[in-house]
Amino acid sequence: QVQLVESGGGLMQPGGSLRLSCAASGVSHIIYNMGWYRQAPGEQRELVALVSSGGNTNYADSVKGRFTISRDNAKNTVYLQMNSLKPEDTAVYFCVGRNSWGSAYWGQGTQVTVSS
Repeated sequence: QVQLVESGGGLMQPGGSLRLSCAASGVSHIIYNMGWYRQAPGEQRELVALVSSGGNTNYADSVKGRFTISRDNAKNTVYLQMNSLKPEDTAVYFCVGRNSWGSAYWGQGTQVTVSS
């Protein structure tokens, strides 16, 4: 059974940084796309960033220049470095892994709160 386990969320002041990690277990192949979505209270889940196994990245406009996504293919692990955090970044962040044939795995989510 494939599991995605996130870590690294928490409380941070505006302008601070956090690093999220997500490790996949129970999978024997390199997951094609890995990345992060987030969902704020009362809002729909939205894409934050994705990275392919080849290193191609895609970011939401709201995080470009502040967040950096990276991955370790050998470990099926994806990271999200979040800098210059804003209160509007507050959300539950979900890790996603998507295979080239369409199936996807989701993590349980990790809370990120940006507040002074």
